[in-house]
Parts: sequence; structure tokens; C-alpha cells
Amino acid sequence: MKHLLGIENLNRDQIMHILETAVSFEEINQRQIKKVPTLKGLSVINFFAEPSTRTRMSFEVAEKRLSADSYNIAVSGSAITKGETLSDTALNLQAMAPDCLIIRHAVSGTPHMLAQIMDCSIINAGDGFHEHPTQALLDAYTIQKKKGKLDGLKVALMGDIAHSRVARSNIHLLTKTGSHVTVAGPATMIPKDIKKLGVEVTYDPKEAVKDADIVMMLRIQEERESGLMYPDRREYAKFFCLDEKLLSYAKPDATVMHPGPANRGVEIDDNIMDGDRSVILEQVANGVAVRMAVLYLLLGGSNS
Repeated sequence: MKHLLGIENLNRDQIMHILETAVSFEEINQRQIKKVPTLKGLSVINFFAEPSTRTRMSFEVAEKRLSADSYNIAVSGSAITKGETLSDTALNLQAMAPDCLIIRHAVSGTPHMLAQIMDCSIINAGDGFHEHPTQALLDAYTIQKKKGKLDGLKVALMGDIAHSRVARSNIHLLTKTGSHVTVAGPATMIPKDIKKLGVEVTYDPKEAVKDADIVMMLRIQEERESGLMYPDRREYAKFFCLDEKLLSYAKPDATVMHPGPANRGVEIDDNIMDGDRSVILEQVANGVAVRMAVLYLLLGGSNS
């Protein structure tokens, strides 16, 4: 692959190859000296047009640990604020001969557009409602480490499915690797055609969580909503917040996940988020190894 634009166009073998590659990079992250010369001399530009903590820092850490030259751009500090188009900005960056551009943008399809006009590798770090491929990969890596497999697991994906690029990427990945996925949330937050992606749909959180191996909660995407999709946060939490009572319907060894940032007390209770079944911080740690693997595979690193 030259680009990572989404999970939808990957096959199962490609997904598993990325996850297998991440294992060796996890070992690097556990060393005292967490740096290898694998991508020395290669340059990576991080272009984040939306706020980000975990994804942006994870990519930056991954780049530096692989010895790549890392550069950061924010829209607020770019010529876009002066009226320059994104395409012209991209072409000017291309003139500086980067090897990879990592893009997060509010408009779905932006990474695909850049892949058509730029010569370097493009990595989608989240585009609109569309996809967030590296989040799904790190989630799968975390699940595989915890459960020893992906095939045959029951996964409950709950919350604002309609506006979640994390949901779409996870659905593509988990269904391709043999997991059974059930999505749940208020009717206003469930896309009408979501069943076409091979998932079950319910509006009852208890039904979704029942006998689940994995319970993955999603944040209400208030910044992306075009209208009132629920009465208020208190009403939403009454039905869809993951607390001890709701989690009791899952398997006793069920794993709790959340891509972050989390709204405590809205989609997930403090006791669950900080409890022993939560792997939320493990997801963050695994994100570095997975993103190192993606950079290595796309940029053809061969040194060790």
C-alpha cells in the first residue's frame, strides 16, 4: 500500500499484517531507549485541521521513535486562514518533497482528494463522518491482545453511530475479521442503512450488551450534529450510560473500550472507565505501536 485512507478498502490479510507488524514495535516502546533508525531521513507532515490529543500525539511519538523528521501544521497557522485553498496548500507542501502527510479534516473524503494530487503517502487521521482507520486498527490490536482473537467475538458498539468515523472504521474491520457487531443508540443517532455494513441494530442498550465480549462506547459528537438529536445529556445518560447495572448484562470477563475523549457520566460511568475491565489507557498505548507499524509499512522502512 502507498496510502491508508480507510479500512473499507483493506482486506482481512492486509489488516492482520498490520496488526502482526505492530507486535515488534510494541517491544520497542517497552525498551529503555525507545528509538530505532527505521525511517531516518524520511519526512512526515502532520496536518490536523481539527482538535486532537491522542491521535496527533500518538503519530508524533511514533514518527520520532522511528527517527523520521516530523513537522506539524495547524489550520490556524497556515495560509488557509488567508484564503488559500486546501489543494493549493497541499501542492505547496508537495513542493517541499515530504514522504508522508497525515491529515485530519472535518470534510469527509479529504484524504482521498489529497492522495490524487500529491505524490507522497497519505494517512487518514480522521475525515468528517467517514473513517478513522488507525483508531480501528489500534482497537483491534487491543482486542486481540485481550481476547487472543477477533473471530467469533460479540461486540457491542454504542452511542452516536451516525456521526462517528470511529464506528464506521471499526464496523468495517470487525466484520471483516469475523466479529459479530451490534450497534445501539437513540434512533436519531443510528443511520438508516447501517445494516448494509453487516451489523445488527437495536435501540435497547441491554439487548446490545447482553453476552457481549467487548463493549465499546462512543462519544456524542456534538460538534458534528446538525440538530437536536436527544432531549438533554441527563436523559441520554439515563438510558445509554454504561454503568455497573448495564455492564452486568455482558459476559463476566467483558472488556470495556472507548476511543476518547470520554464524557464521564454521559456515555460511561466513572467506576467503569477507571475499573479493571477498562482498557481505555491500553488503547492509547497500543496506538503508538500500531501507528509505527503503519508508517513502517507505507514508507518502506528497512533499517532496524
